[in-house]
Amino acid sequence: MEQHEIVRRALAGDREAFELLYELKAEQALRTAIAITRNREIAKDAVQETFIRVYQARDQYNQEHPFDPWFYRILINECNRVLKKENKIIERLKKIISLDTTEEMTQHDYSDLYESLQQLPEKNRIPLILKYLRGFTEIEIAEIMQVNQNTIKSRLYKGRQKLKEIIEKGDQN
Repeated sequence: MEQHEIVRRALAGDREAFELLYELKAEQALRTAIAITRNREIAKDAVQETFIRVYQARDQYNQEHPFDPWFYRILINECNRVLKKENKIIERLKKIISLDTTEEMTQHDYSDLYESLQQLPEKNRIPLILKYLRGFTEIEIAEIMQVNQNTIKSRLYKGRQKLKEIIEKGDQN
């Protein structure tokens, strides 16, 4: 089946054709998204969201125009949206570790920050994520994790301290 026919059938709602379209475009879209975002994980999210948006907006596509420019416009918009969302998360993470916000952070710094967060023990990582990335209060986190509020306060404090240590250790290397 030719690409034009796959696109036509996929946009008409044919799930098998949409899977073929995904197989046809996903790798190339991922390479493009990595070039835009400079981060493989963020790029994967953007590509996944792109295919969801393409499927949701399939009735808006004008088949008199080429498919690729429409598809890549959606991909670029998704890359920018995901990057914007990631930057908001990074700002919250910077608050956790009290980084000097006058220093410009690179995408590499952001990746290091995520990796550092992932190195924390679960009992410290989860409260930090819930508080600083999801905006839950200490009381709500205590309810979610089914522990005392003072335990959450302690875990947040220790988690911030451990996160600072991990980052400082990484800066020395």
